[in-house]
Amino acid sequence: MGRIGVYIHIPFCKSRCIYCDFFSTTQLDKREEYVQAVIKEAQNRITQPADIQTVYFGGGTPSLLSVEQIKRILDAINPINATEITLEANPGDLTADKLREVRKIGINRLSIGIQSFRDDELTFLGRRHNAAQAKEAVRMAQDAGFDNISIDLMYALPNQTMANWQYNIDEALKLGVQHISCYCLTFEMHSRLFRLAEEGKITPADEDTENAMYDILCEKLAATGYEHYEVSNFALPNRHSMHNSSYWNDTPYIGLGAGAHSYNGSKRRWNIADLSAYVKHMLSMSKYWEEETLDSEQKAMERIMLGLRTSNGILATPDLLTKAHPFLNSGQLCIKNDRLVATQSGLHILNRLIEALI
Repeated sequence: MGRIGVYIHIPFCKSRCIYCDFFSTTQLDKREEYVQAVIKEAQNRITQPADIQTVYFGGGTPSLLSVEQIKRILDAINPINATEITLEANPGDLTADKLREVRKIGINRLSIGIQSFRDDELTFLGRRHNAAQAKEAVRMAQDAGFDNISIDLMYALPNQTMANWQYNIDEALKLGVQHISCYCLTFEMHSRLFRLAEEGKITPADEDTENAMYDILCEKLAATGYEHYEVSNFALPNRHSMHNSSYWNDTPYIGLGAGAHSYNGSKRRWNIADLSAYVKHMLSMSKYWEEETLDSEQKAMERIMLGLRTSNGILATPDLLTKAHPFLNSGQLCIKNDRLVATQSGLHILNRLIEALI
């Protein structure tokens, strides 16, 4: 299969954030049995550990696992040649000792879910850390020797001002991290945020505000040396997320754990998104996943959907150039090295571009 990535879904959270629609659970007492099930899945599915290029512990909140539990999962995966091993973490879970210990077991990249440097915004989002803890978590990680740190931010919160958003960007830049992921707050149908909007208790930011916040983000980060390599992701040179890039460039990956997805180049597979059912199926070795085989048309559509998200774009075939003509004229698409690439204004209407090209 060649080089692959491995994603491990750790679904545990102490509480659910207001915007969350991912598969997660607050049943923290189930952590050990879940870890055992993930280890069993890893042992059954990973046959060529030397091919593993990246490992990513996502969630949920992977930092709620003990260092010993994380190590046991890593040992089962045995990523002997992996160059990037990432742990997502909540600032409130990080201590100087834990950071030193996770680094010792092979974690070499952290993705810290900060979201905001304003306490009022963190409270609204349902985050369980404050701004001071967020900054301290990054400093402790740097002191522990981590030199590949990513942080997450959110923008277009209800009633968020441009000044407050610029403050968040400026505070992020002061920390000197290597990677910044920024997401527009979305109102997922099964989230508490969606229900509050439906009940008229909060009002989503309008499209003009979203676009203006995105533009100032791109301008500030570009001016500070960050490369805008994917619609929501910015990195210093040579610090792109290798693991996340595999999702956008057609690299195969294995997903371990409840709700995790896998892709082998021709098939997509997804595990059952139920903690108890996943553990039960792993113990009995009964089927715990579903899958689909992608035909050539589906693969072509996915190349467009995923490729247009990146600064590398998609190959400018004659058929695509015909469809892209209006957007090339309007400046929302451009051609770079025989590839169609979305411009800054094009990223504002990315979904429309994708629909038009598909």
